[in-house]
Amino acid sequence: MTHTNSVSSFTPYLAVFDLDETLIAADSASLWSAYLVEQGIAPASLLATEQAMMADYSQGNMDMNVYMTATLAPLVGMHMDEVANLVDDFITSHIQPAIYEDAIARIQWHKQRGDTVLVISATGEHLVTPIARLLGADDALAINVQLDNGIITGNTTHTLCYQHGKVIRMKAWLEDNPKMFKGSYGYSDSINDLPLLEAVDRPFAVNPDPTLALHAQLNEWTIMDWRHDNNILR
Repeated sequence: MTHTNSVSSFTPYLAVFDLDETLIAADSASLWSAYLVEQGIAPASLLATEQAMMADYSQGNMDMNVYMTATLAPLVGMHMDEVANLVDDFITSHIQPAIYEDAIARIQWHKQRGDTVLVISATGEHLVTPIARLLGADDALAINVQLDNGIITGNTTHTLCYQHGKVIRMKAWLEDNPKMFKGSYGYSDSINDLPLLEAVDRPFAVNPDPTLALHAQLNEWTIMDWRHDNNILR
């Protein structure tokens, strides 16, 4: 995938990163559901529901519309500003301790080269955008949350940033971005991101699930093992 809208004296690469289990040693959406239960905003039953749907995700069979409806339900009627305040606290308490040091190093490696770093995640934008900013990404694509005068409706908008939808959203982003890229890198842990990894020039499987690991081996993709000692799940 090479994008050629304009020409400059220096041509960077585009570095595309999945978020959950790739840049962080956890799933941000699952942690967020647990956080909402801790705060008394969501019922405890959400955890069992979310866990069952995440089992489908690991097999590449999740219905993302159903998932988003269930996980956005506790936020319906809340103003996005109120949610943003909760997200700030959530990032400090749950996300920062889960960040892979190797992920930060890889992002910095790209930035030092002059590359553009784009996070693409199948998680709601209310979580992904501030997390991507914390990680030093230049931009982020995520599942768009519908607002009515700043109030969360519980619905989503646009193409869901999930499986092949990530490729659709990335291509639309490239069309809107005036920069030319020499080529593209892609990083993910999940078989759900196979379409995305096949759409970039240089795919990397990061701590891949078994199905993606097999695909990476058969196609001679680089497999990266990212670990750290401060994983909050330990």
